[in-house]
Amino acid sequence: MTVLWKSFWAAVSLAVLVSLSILLLEPRLSAIDLLPDQGAAWYYWKLPEPTFWSRATAWGFYILHQIFFWGLIRYAIVHRDELRDRGKMHMVNWIGLFGTGAFAALHYLQTAVWYDGLAQDTSVFSSQLSVIFLLVIVLMIEAPRRGLFFGKGGQWLAPARTWLIRYHGYYFAWAVTYTYWFHPMETTAGHVLGFVYTFLLMIQGAFVFTRVHTNRWWTVALELSVVIHGVTVAIVAGQEFWPMFFFGFLALFVVTQMHGLGLPSWVKWLISAAFVGGTVLVYSDRGWEYLNEVVRIPVIDYGLVVLLGGIIVLIQRRRRAAT
Repeated sequence: MTVLWKSFWAAVSLAVLVSLSILLLEPRLSAIDLLPDQGAAWYYWKLPEPTFWSRATAWGFYILHQIFFWGLIRYAIVHRDELRDRGKMHMVNWIGLFGTGAFAALHYLQTAVWYDGLAQDTSVFSSQLSVIFLLVIVLMIEAPRRGLFFGKGGQWLAPARTWLIRYHGYYFAWAVTYTYWFHPMETTAGHVLGFVYTFLLMIQGAFVFTRVHTNRWWTVALELSVVIHGVTVAIVAGQEFWPMFFFGFLALFVVTQMHGLGLPSWVKWLISAAFVGGTVLVYSDRGWEYLNEVVRIPVIDYGLVVLLGGIIVLIQRRRRAAT
């Protein structure tokens, strides 16, 4: 195993361990009296009476982290000619990994001492939407290679892909960093798994211009990880519509994501049959009137792909026509 992949697996292992160490904060966090839940638009885990320092540390550390992440991307792009060897670790990758570790420790400290996150001053939907758009952009970038629907229908996004590959890192860095500091390091299963997922996305960014960054199995694993996180959050919150997240995100895998892995046809049919069988099994018990839950997430995601992709392609065509 090369240094590159050893570093990758070490980073993933540390991400899991750091996330599990959040559970050690339970004695401290249990002493915080939170306000009663006030509905879907309410973020429960925030201080009833925020202080100057709870806000200053959450926003200050977020800004520092954001500048670091964007600076890392900018440096990698400017020095891309020096990073042609995709099979080895470069200094920018080491800086990315150690920086991720440093901000993990800083967030841990911030939660233990001041607790609050960006959720105190922003909408709960802003964090969710930032990740949704991230996943939609991945669908657009990968569409020319793996298609949108069963391996077909993605070539029209090729012009958008070129532009997105050049600039997607800046948006991804914002979405991940913002979501990271939106939440305090709480000990619920949803939070812990959410931090695992966020750390994995940061690791993806740290391995820019390496074979890890473009490994199709790794990138699909990142796309699929949202299934575990989404379902866990729904179950912990006592929401009966957890199948919407489970089958909705798995539908994206069956329709789109698995077709970029080079799987044999019989494996694809087997996965598809398991998906259909699981859907029938769950909704025969839950009630067929809820079956529309399965298509809600795909309809939103594919709709955004068509809308955003169409806008980018149209703008590029007009620019070319004007030159």
